[in-house]
Amino acid sequence: MSRAVIAFGANLGDREATIASATRTLAESPGVELVAVSPVYETAAITDAGVDSEAPGYLNGVLVIETALAPLDLLDLLQAIETEHGRVRTTHWGDRTLDLDLVDVDGIELASERLTLPHPRAWERAFVLQPWLDVDPDAVLAGRGPVAVLRRDARDEVVRR
Repeated sequence: MSRAVIAFGANLGDREATIASATRTLAESPGVELVAVSPVYETAAITDAGVDSEAPGYLNGVLVIETALAPLDLLDLLQAIETEHGRVRTTHWGDRTLDLDLVDVDGIELASERLTLPHPRAWERAFVLQPWLDVDPDAVLAGRGPVAVLRRDARDEVVRR
């Protein structure tokens, strides 16, 4: 079994219901055991151009799971759950009903066409680091260091709900 950290976010529709449903779907999936669910944080939308104060805000957090799935199989599962919850991929970093990002799997470093581990921008995003820190104060992001130190240096604002 591998331990995986999955960041979630939603800024369209009934965000709370979508996140709860996606969490249940993941927890009930074969080869997955839900270990922890972080507190939820409200954050501004971030686009390619930076913070978009006109876009609806996000609810963000992380899930920690134990899984028998290989990283690419887990990615397939996460993308299927996103699709099931109305995710449409039209605009890079655009608004979405659900975003499930595979952040870390047992500290593996991987770079393929479909998946980069750890997630290439997790180290600089408070909306990933703070909820991860809440559920695992000793967490370390492979190649970057302790999550607590990374969180201290992250500049985006997060507000606990």
